[in-house]
Amino acid sequence: MSEQDPYGEVFLVNKPYEWTSFDVVKKIRNALQVKKVGHAGTLDPLATGLLIICAGRKTKSINDYMGMEKEYTGTFVLGATTESFDLEKEITPVADPTGLTQDEVQRAIAQLTGDILQIPPTHSAIKVDGKRVYESARKGISVKMDPRPVQVTEFELTRFELPEIDFRIVCSKGTYIRSLARDLGEMLGVGAYLAALTRTRIGTFRLEDAADVVPLTESIKARQQ
Repeated sequence: MSEQDPYGEVFLVNKPYEWTSFDVVKKIRNALQVKKVGHAGTLDPLATGLLIICAGRKTKSINDYMGMEKEYTGTFVLGATTESFDLEKEITPVADPTGLTQDEVQRAIAQLTGDILQIPPTHSAIKVDGKRVYESARKGISVKMDPRPVQVTEFELTRFELPEIDFRIVCSKGTYIRSLARDLGEMLGVGAYLAALTRTRIGTFRLEDAADVVPLTESIKARQQ
């Protein structure tokens, strides 16, 4: 397939645990044998779920997909925190959460629902002064992160079994679920971190319609022959 062909395609992929979003892009790029391949919204390596991959002329639509509403499900652990607010960094105990009631957690969740200001994690790919903030964080360099407006349309508590709580969140582009974990833990005075995360929807695109990476790349290679 030549780069001059008016080729364009969109793939819905279920990103595996511990894969980077670029790992998925690279696999599909190699299978397609085209240069223009990109993803429409990063998922952290420890997250799973829906990743939209655009190839060829469809890469022009990446920003459109990135701007769509997102839905996530996952688990927060109360009573401890980490430097990255997920399992990438060492867990540090904060306070015993067992005295918390479900109503107290619900009230804190309500304060994190709607139009809110959110400070992104320092372990993130956001650029400050031209540098990725996670690169500075890994060197022990402190970077001031300004609050950003985001919208959390829905924040539903789906399981309450302390120290764990499960959630379903619908939110705007740029919302960090790890930051919601941090803020919830601070509001409750016990700390919290993100233990599991799955992206289940981007706009009208759903995880149940996504393909696993290996079967997808094998089918792409088969049709290239």
